[in-house]
Amino acid sequence: MQTEFSSEQQLLRDVVSRALRDKSPPGAVRELMASDRGYDPAVWQELGAGAGLAGVHVPEAWGGAGGGPVELGIVAEEMGRTLFCGPFFASAVMAGNALMEAADESARAELLPGVASGSVIAALVLDDLNSPAAVGGSLRARDDGRLAGTAAIVVDAHVADLLLVVARTGPDLGLHAVGSGAPGLEIEPLQVVDPTRKLSRVTFAGVPARPIGTVGGEALNRTWDLMSSALAHEMIGGAQRLFESTVAYTKERFQFGRPIGSFQALKHRCADLLLEIELARAVTHHAARCLAAGEGEPWAASMAKAAAADAFMSAARAGIQLRGGIGFTWEDDTHLWFKRAKSSEVLLGTPAIHRERMMTMLEGAA
Repeated sequence: MQTEFSSEQQLLRDVVSRALRDKSPPGAVRELMASDRGYDPAVWQELGAGAGLAGVHVPEAWGGAGGGPVELGIVAEEMGRTLFCGPFFASAVMAGNALMEAADESARAELLPGVASGSVIAALVLDDLNSPAAVGGSLRARDDGRLAGTAAIVVDAHVADLLLVVARTGPDLGLHAVGSGAPGLEIEPLQVVDPTRKLSRVTFAGVPARPIGTVGGEALNRTWDLMSSALAHEMIGGAQRLFESTVAYTKERFQFGRPIGSFQALKHRCADLLLEIELARAVTHHAARCLAAGEGEPWAASMAKAAAADAFMSAARAGIQLRGGIGFTWEDDTHLWFKRAKSSEVLLGTPAIHRERMMTMLEGAA
């Protein structure tokens, strides 16, 4: 199993980091999060199609760059650093992985090239975003092939060209393709804590759909692991950005004639935070390598999601507290990452849910 990043992967990180620093500064994030759409189509096309980021993990046979979970994690980590506002997580991570894991061969050949190029924005519709075991309780495909039910939370459904719906068909789960303008489809944008990631409630009232695959337990769990791993990388990137900006602030803020970063209590706080982030980063990178190799601990992705969520929230709390009064203000950018940390903490399952999932796997292995 790979244990270090290759020179090509390091180059990918450098290229993505430079591009996102230019295209996703805090000013652009504030502007986009206040808009209804939530992203800049020109920037998305430049990064998705021009730089190939939307298909970095998709095999070349389906129009991608031929990478995998490690390369996807690198891109997600850099996007987390800059709070990139765009449909990358919804389309490339969630929908893209669902197509690769659960769609039939003809559907992959038809739909993946568009998703990989960024020309088609897809959204994965799940009726539960807490655990794969709970998926399939609300959405169903009727005998006439039409979809019924409601998904309470769907990422970036409001801008999706294509909805990939996991719905129960009898005793099984199926993957269904629905166009954004299908009759009977209602997409209701939600008011959310984190406006940098748009969420919607999606209701299906007899919506015509095309079945494109069967979602077995193994496919659903692997898709969940791939999504959790990418989200953990994104959270690690956000935690690192908060840590760096907080340490920089403690060096610039003077109190009693000296920088507050020279006070022992703050040094200890920053050292503890660094250790927590580094441990979570190691677990997260390990999870991506396990998924890429198809071996290793099957619970690594859940362990990574839980550890990264805790580290991101710790960095967010410290970022506000160590800044004192200014950390609570709208003008300071810290609250942007705090809100992303809080929303990501519960997306795809809380740390407690993932630790429970991990323990269940351990017990099953024993």
